[in-house]
Amino acid sequence: MIFLAGRDRYTQRTLLRDVHDRLTNQAGCEDVRYRPSRRRPRYVIADVDPTTFLDNSYDAEIARLEIRFWYPAGVDHEYYRINWIEPTRNLMLGFHQDADHPDLGPCHIQLNYEDTQVDRHRATFLDAHPLAVLDDRLQEFTAAVEAIRWENETPSLPTWSM
Repeated sequence: MIFLAGRDRYTQRTLLRDVHDRLTNQAGCEDVRYRPSRRRPRYVIADVDPTTFLDNSYDAEIARLEIRFWYPAGVDHEYYRINWIEPTRNLMLGFHQDADHPDLGPCHIQLNYEDTQVDRHRATFLDAHPLAVLDDRLQEFTAAVEAIRWENETPSLPTWSM
């Protein structure tokens, strides 16, 4: 059992259950589920109706949210990946707070296309409870998705500045 530091008796399993409950009540989120299983959750995944979720018309008919929080040893804050995935376009846009790109600081936004990273930028580090972070990031997806620009059939985030 993993306890999240600074979150008295708050386990990863409890956090993912709360994430699941939060997405179940989010407009546009459907079929919210755990991966690999409810008994051993590591991620929470939800199918998304982009128009409802973003509260705006959008090119893709389907999308998916994949959310993971974890707490590595020796770090005083949670790590997470909150990804917006469009399977038909093979596009992933995600907020990542981890140690993968130290040159960008503790948090970045990353855009992958056809399984290749095509753009990433520094994102604001949010030192808050994981559910507060989740709420902020879910709200930021509207601006992030609108910031995607397509040139020569390749996406980028040229105007990202959050």
